[in-house]
Amino acid sequence: MSIDGLYNFRDTGGMPLAGGGTSRPGVLFRSDALRGLTPKGEEQLAATDIGVIVDFRTPQERASAPDTIPVSRPFRTLDLSILQGAVAETAKDFLGSSAPSPEAVAAAMTQLPTLDQMYIGILQSGASAFAEVARLVGASTDDPPTAVLVHCTAGKDRTGIATALMLSAAGAERAAVVADYASSQDNLAGPWADGMVQMVESFGIPMTPAFRTLLTGTPPGAIEAALDWVDAQHGDAAGYLASGGLTDDELGALRTRVAG
Repeated sequence: MSIDGLYNFRDTGGMPLAGGGTSRPGVLFRSDALRGLTPKGEEQLAATDIGVIVDFRTPQERASAPDTIPVSRPFRTLDLSILQGAVAETAKDFLGSSAPSPEAVAAAMTQLPTLDQMYIGILQSGASAFAEVARLVGASTDDPPTAVLVHCTAGKDRTGIATALMLSAAGAERAAVVADYASSQDNLAGPWADGMVQMVESFGIPMTPAFRTLLTGTPPGAIEAALDWVDAQHGDAAGYLASGGLTDDELGALRTRVAG
Protein backbone atom coordinates (compact mmCIF):
# COMPACT_ATOMS: atom_id res chain seq x y z
CA MET A 1 0.00 0.00 0.00
CA SER A 2 1.24 3.50 -0.82
CA ILE A 3 -0.16 6.98 -0.22
CA ASP A 4 0.54 9.66 -2.82
CA GLY A 5 2.85 12.32 -1.42
CA LEU A 6 4.29 10.15 1.36
CA TYR A 7 7.65 8.39 1.22
CA ASN A 8 7.74 6.15 4.26
CA PHE A 9 4.14 5.02 4.73
CA ARG A 10 3.28 1.39 5.42
CA ASP A 11 0.98 -1.01 7.23
CA THR A 12 2.79 -3.11 9.84
CA GLY A 13 0.48 -6.07 9.18
CA GLY A 14 1.83 -9.35 7.88
CA MET A 15 4.83 -9.47 10.22
CA PRO A 16 5.83 -12.96 11.45
CA LEU A 17 4.95 -13.65 15.08
CA ALA A 18 7.18 -15.70 17.35
CA GLY A 19 4.25 -17.97 18.25
CA GLY A 20 3.20 -18.48 14.65
CA GLY A 21 1.01 -16.50 12.30
CA THR A 22 1.44 -12.87 11.36
CA SER A 23 0.42 -9.47 12.69
CA ARG A 24 -2.95 -8.20 11.56
CA PRO A 25 -3.12 -5.69 8.71
CA GLY A 26 -5.18 -2.55 9.06
CA VAL A 27 -4.34 -1.99 12.73
CA LEU A 28 -1.04 -0.11 13.09
CA PHE A 29 0.42 2.09 10.36
CA ARG A 30 3.60 4.18 10.26
CA SER A 31 4.67 7.10 8.09
CA ASP A 32 6.72 10.20 7.54
CA ALA A 33 4.95 13.51 8.23
CA LEU A 34 1.74 14.13 6.30
CA ARG A 35 2.82 17.57 5.07
CA GLY A 36 3.28 16.34 1.47
CA LEU A 37 -0.06 14.60 1.14
CA THR A 38 -1.57 15.30 -2.29
CA PRO A 39 -5.32 15.46 -3.06
CA LYS A 40 -5.03 11.91 -4.36
CA GLY A 41 -3.17 10.96 -1.20
CA GLU A 42 -5.93 12.47 0.92
CA GLU A 43 -8.46 10.24 -0.82
CA GLN A 44 -6.23 7.20 -0.36
CA LEU A 45 -5.70 7.92 3.35
CA ALA A 46 -9.43 8.46 3.88
CA ALA A 47 -10.08 5.04 2.30
CA THR A 48 -7.90 3.24 4.88
CA ASP A 49 -8.92 1.93 8.30
CA ILE A 50 -6.96 4.74 9.96
CA GLY A 51 -8.95 6.87 12.36
CA VAL A 52 -6.28 8.03 14.83
CA ILE A 53 -3.14 9.95 13.84
CA VAL A 54 -0.35 10.27 16.41
CA ASP A 55 2.26 12.96 15.72
CA PHE A 56 5.56 12.66 17.62
CA ARG A 57 6.97 15.93 16.25
CA THR A 58 7.73 18.97 18.35
CA PRO A 59 5.49 22.04 18.18
CA GLN A 60 8.17 23.79 16.11
CA GLU A 61 8.26 20.93 13.61
CA ARG A 62 4.49 20.92 13.31
CA ALA A 63 4.35 24.68 12.86
CA SER A 64 6.92 24.67 10.06
CA ALA A 65 5.35 21.72 8.22
CA PRO A 66 1.69 21.19 9.22
CA ASP A 67 0.09 17.84 8.47
CA THR A 68 -2.49 17.66 5.72
CA ILE A 69 -5.48 15.79 7.14
CA PRO A 70 -8.37 14.64 4.92
CA VAL A 71 -11.62 16.48 5.63
CA SER A 72 -13.87 13.93 3.95
CA ARG A 73 -14.31 12.02 7.21
CA PRO A 74 -13.33 12.46 10.87
CA PHE A 75 -9.81 11.75 12.12
CA ARG A 76 -8.67 12.03 15.70
CA THR A 77 -5.23 13.63 16.00
CA LEU A 78 -2.98 13.38 19.04
CA ASP A 79 0.27 15.29 19.58
CA LEU A 80 2.82 13.35 21.65
CA SER A 81 5.92 15.49 21.20
CA ILE A 82 9.29 13.78 21.61
CA LEU A 83 12.14 16.29 21.34
CA GLN A 84 15.10 13.92 21.07
CA GLY A 85 14.23 12.71 17.58
CA ALA A 86 14.07 16.18 16.02
CA VAL A 87 17.50 15.83 14.41
CA ALA A 88 17.61 18.85 12.11
CA GLU A 89 16.00 21.10 14.71
CA THR A 90 18.41 19.92 17.41
CA ALA A 91 21.44 20.47 15.20
CA LYS A 92 20.29 24.00 14.38
CA ASP A 93 19.81 24.71 18.09
CA PHE A 94 23.34 23.48 18.82
CA LEU A 95 24.73 26.00 16.36
CA GLY A 96 22.62 28.84 17.71
CA SER A 97 23.26 31.18 14.77
CA SER A 98 22.32 31.52 11.11
CA ALA A 99 26.02 32.14 10.32
CA PRO A 100 28.02 30.04 12.80
CA SER A 101 31.80 30.18 12.91
CA PRO A 102 33.80 27.11 11.84
CA GLU A 103 34.73 26.63 15.49
CA ALA A 104 31.08 26.64 16.55
CA VAL A 105 30.21 24.12 13.84
CA ALA A 106 33.05 21.81 14.86
CA ALA A 107 32.08 22.00 18.52
CA ALA A 108 28.40 21.37 17.77
CA MET A 109 29.13 18.35 15.61
CA THR A 110 31.03 16.68 18.44
CA GLN A 111 27.95 17.02 20.66
CA LEU A 112 25.49 15.37 18.30
CA PRO A 113 24.50 11.88 19.48
CA THR A 114 24.76 8.67 17.51
CA LEU A 115 21.48 6.98 16.61
CA ASP A 116 22.07 4.45 19.40
CA GLN A 117 22.50 7.22 21.96
CA MET A 118 19.53 9.18 20.65
CA TYR A 119 17.25 6.15 20.76
CA ILE A 120 18.19 5.30 24.33
CA GLY A 121 17.52 8.94 25.26
CA ILE A 122 14.10 8.73 23.62
CA LEU A 123 13.34 5.54 25.51
CA GLN A 124 14.46 6.98 28.83
CA SER A 125 11.94 9.81 28.63
CA GLY A 126 9.23 8.49 26.33
CA ALA A 127 7.64 5.55 28.15
CA SER A 128 4.36 7.32 28.92
CA ALA A 129 3.99 8.52 25.31
CA PHE A 130 4.64 5.05 23.91
CA ALA A 131 2.28 3.49 26.45
CA GLU A 132 -0.42 5.88 25.22
CA VAL A 133 0.15 4.68 21.66
CA ALA A 134 -0.18 1.07 22.84
CA ARG A 135 -3.40 2.02 24.62
CA LEU A 136 -4.80 3.57 21.44
CA VAL A 137 -3.88 0.56 19.32
CA GLY A 138 -5.46 -1.82 21.81
CA ALA A 139 -8.66 0.24 21.90
CA SER A 140 -8.98 0.52 18.11
CA THR A 141 -11.79 -1.18 16.22
CA ASP A 142 -12.63 -2.13 12.64
CA ASP A 143 -15.97 -0.31 12.68
CA PRO A 144 -15.79 2.63 12.84
CA PRO A 145 -12.23 2.74 11.49
CA THR A 146 -9.94 3.67 14.35
CA ALA A 147 -6.66 2.06 13.31
CA VAL A 148 -3.63 4.05 14.47
CA LEU A 149 -1.08 5.85 12.28
CA VAL A 150 2.10 7.02 14.03
CA HIS A 151 4.49 9.46 12.44
CA CYS A 152 7.25 11.96 13.12
CA THR A 153 9.20 13.84 10.43
CA ALA A 154 11.00 11.05 8.60
CA GLY A 155 9.01 8.22 10.14
CA LYS A 156 12.22 6.42 11.05
CA ASP A 157 13.39 7.35 14.57
CA ARG A 158 10.59 8.21 16.99
CA THR A 159 8.17 6.31 14.77
CA GLY A 160 10.61 3.42 14.39
CA ILE A 161 10.95 3.04 18.13
CA ALA A 162 7.19 3.23 18.66
CA THR A 163 6.38 0.55 16.10
CA ALA A 164 9.24 -1.67 17.28
CA LEU A 165 7.85 -1.50 20.81
CA MET A 166 4.24 -2.19 19.78
CA LEU A 167 5.16 -5.09 17.52
CA SER A 168 7.64 -6.59 20.00
CA ALA A 169 5.13 -6.40 22.84
CA ALA A 170 2.59 -8.14 20.60
CA GLY A 171 5.00 -11.00 19.91
CA ALA A 172 6.55 -10.16 16.54
CA GLU A 173 9.82 -11.86 15.67
CA ARG A 174 12.83 -9.66 16.46
CA ALA A 175 14.38 -10.12 13.01
CA ALA A 176 11.17 -8.96 11.33
CA VAL A 177 10.94 -5.90 13.59
CA VAL A 178 14.53 -4.96 12.76
CA ALA A 179 13.98 -5.49 9.03
CA ASP A 180 10.89 -3.26 9.08
CA TYR A 181 12.89 -0.50 10.79
CA ALA A 182 15.80 -0.84 8.36
CA SER A 183 13.55 -0.52 5.30
CA SER A 184 12.97 3.17 6.04
CA GLN A 185 16.41 4.09 4.70
CA ASP A 186 15.56 2.86 1.20
CA ASN A 187 12.09 4.43 1.38
CA LEU A 188 13.57 7.82 2.21
CA ALA A 189 16.46 7.70 -0.27
CA GLY A 190 16.17 10.12 -3.17
CA PRO A 191 13.98 13.26 -3.09
CA TRP A 192 13.13 13.13 0.63
CA ALA A 193 16.70 12.55 1.80
CA ASP A 194 18.12 15.02 -0.71
CA GLY A 195 15.70 17.69 0.47
CA MET A 196 16.61 17.15 4.12
CA VAL A 197 20.33 17.30 3.35
CA GLN A 198 19.88 20.57 1.47
CA MET A 199 17.87 22.06 4.33
CA VAL A 200 20.45 21.11 6.93
CA GLU A 201 23.33 22.39 4.83
CA SER A 202 21.48 25.71 4.55
CA PHE A 203 21.91 26.00 8.34
CA GLY A 204 25.68 25.87 7.85
CA ILE A 205 25.96 22.30 9.04
CA PRO A 206 28.50 20.13 7.17
CA MET A 207 27.00 16.87 5.92
CA THR A 208 29.49 14.36 7.29
CA PRO A 209 28.85 10.62 6.83
CA ALA A 210 27.97 10.33 10.53
CA PHE A 211 25.46 13.16 10.36
CA ARG A 212 23.92 11.80 7.16
CA THR A 213 23.30 8.52 8.98
CA LEU A 214 21.71 10.39 11.86
CA LEU A 215 19.50 12.34 9.48
CA THR A 216 18.48 9.74 6.89
CA GLY A 217 19.83 6.33 7.92
CA THR A 218 18.31 3.31 9.62
CA PRO A 219 21.15 0.86 10.27
CA PRO A 220 19.82 -2.34 11.88
CA GLY A 221 22.25 -2.00 14.77
CA ALA A 222 20.54 1.18 15.98
CA ILE A 223 17.16 -0.40 16.67
CA GLU A 224 18.86 -3.56 17.94
CA ALA A 225 20.71 -1.43 20.49
CA ALA A 226 17.45 0.23 21.52
CA LEU A 227 15.65 -3.10 21.97
CA ASP A 228 18.64 -4.53 23.84
CA TRP A 229 18.44 -1.56 26.23
CA VAL A 230 14.71 -2.21 26.71
CA ASP A 231 15.39 -5.88 27.50
CA ALA A 232 18.21 -5.04 29.91
CA GLN A 233 16.30 -2.35 31.78
CA HIS A 234 12.73 -3.70 31.69
CA GLY A 235 12.87 -7.36 30.68
CA ASP A 236 11.10 -6.83 27.37
CA ALA A 237 8.95 -4.36 25.45
CA ALA A 238 5.88 -5.23 27.52
CA GLY A 239 7.76 -4.42 30.70
CA TYR A 240 8.91 -1.13 29.24
CA LEU A 241 5.36 -0.13 28.28
CA ALA A 242 4.20 -1.10 31.76
CA SER A 243 6.77 1.35 33.17
CA GLY A 244 4.93 4.04 31.20
CA GLY A 245 1.58 3.14 32.72
CA LEU A 246 0.23 0.42 30.43
CA THR A 247 -1.89 -2.02 32.45
CA ASP A 248 -2.04 -5.79 32.00
CA ASP A 249 -5.51 -5.48 30.49
CA GLU A 250 -4.31 -2.82 28.04
CA LEU A 251 -1.35 -4.99 27.09
CA GLY A 252 -3.72 -7.87 26.47
CA ALA A 253 -5.86 -5.64 24.27
CA LEU A 254 -2.79 -4.56 22.29
CA ARG A 255 -1.77 -8.16 21.72
CA THR A 256 -5.26 -9.19 20.72
CA ARG A 257 -5.57 -6.31 18.30
CA VAL A 258 -2.14 -6.70 16.68
CA ALA A 259 -1.66 -10.47 16.83
CA GLY A 260 -5.32 -11.51 16.53
